[in-house]
Amino acid sequence: MDYARTIRLDLPYDQAVPKVKEAFKEQGFGTLTEIDVTATLKEKLGQDMEDYVILGACNPQLAHRALDIEREIGLLLPCNVVVRSTEGGTTLVQALDPNVMVTVPERPQMQPIAEEASTRVQAALDTLRTTTPR
Repeated sequence: MDYARTIRLDLPYDQAVPKVKEAFKEQGFGTLTEIDVTATLKEKLGQDMEDYVILGACNPQLAHRALDIEREIGLLLPCNVVVRSTEGGTTLVQALDPNVMVTVPERPQMQPIAEEASTRVQAALDTLRTTTPR
């Protein structure tokens, strides 16, 4: 099962992160958390890796609707967006496919929420594709 929606931006990481936040914000996803995986692994383990951040980007209305159906769905909400640098100066943006909320717990009542979340996630990714240089 492919659980990510991935795009590559022809932007350096430092420029991509704020653009990703803005694109998701335009779709109603606020950035609630930001985990700098690179810094954390360096500090805790002394390990180096490429620039890598996990953004906790949540749409409160969609989250509320899903949580009203099943409280445990918080484990699968499509809130994580990964932004990471690649060799050659491009940046990958990966968002959890909202359909995971339906398929993993086998809860068909989540389908309308997953569809709306999918539309919004895809719109954010499409905005990034069209507003960044190639």
